[in-house]
Amino acid sequence: MTDKKLLLFSNGSELIGDEQTEFALSSFRDFLGADVRRILFVPFAAVIKSYDEYAARVRAGFGPLGFAIESLHEAPDALAAVERAEAFAVGGGNTFHLLRGLYEAGVIEAIRARVEAGAPYVGWSAGSNVACPTIRTTNDMPVVEPPNFKALNLVPFQINPHYTDESLAGHHGETRDDRLAEFTHANPGVRVVGLREGTILRIEGASVTLLGGKPARVFVKGEAPADVSAEDSLQFILS
Repeated sequence: MTDKKLLLFSNGSELIGDEQTEFALSSFRDFLGADVRRILFVPFAAVIKSYDEYAARVRAGFGPLGFAIESLHEAPDALAAVERAEAFAVGGGNTFHLLRGLYEAGVIEAIRARVEAGAPYVGWSAGSNVACPTIRTTNDMPVVEPPNFKALNLVPFQINPHYTDESLAGHHGETRDDRLAEFTHANPGVRVVGLREGTILRIEGASVTLLGGKPARVFVKGEAPADVSAEDSLQFILS
């Protein structure tokens, strides 16, 4: 993790959506710093909206901040686009569709190498999921089938975006905690970080910070789920 820089949002509505907030935008600007001006956007999580529409939405959100956005689906040479990118933004939507698109574009290894060399990575929702070793803690339905569930493996833990511990009245199915307990039981030793809405994980080298004013919930087999706040050390999730 020595050179990696990742900013992982639970959701993107506060970043590029109708609920855009100064907190999300300032976190984004501060993370990228003054040196990054060109960002490669990965739109493959879009299913119903077109990639063109998704890219236009991201340009409308990030353009006023002074960033030039290139979308991977527009690149005549995907690997060349990855190599020249100063930073990556990987959007939310359907995680299975996103991962399949990354495999079809042949850029999994190239993006991993660039981020490991220090290129900043920003992800939200599905884009945070694919930063993990696998996508097996997504909330999404497998509307398409990627070659496998292995993802970018940029962090050594799993993320569950949009995490909530609320229960719906009249709902008798499993809760989110039940589902994540099943995952950790079947995958001993793998930690899952439940990211509540409006929160962000900022990772720089061996440092990890929780932003957003709400606790994250960490799941691992053999331990009770534990809430951790911004004041707590999260270094253990990088081990």
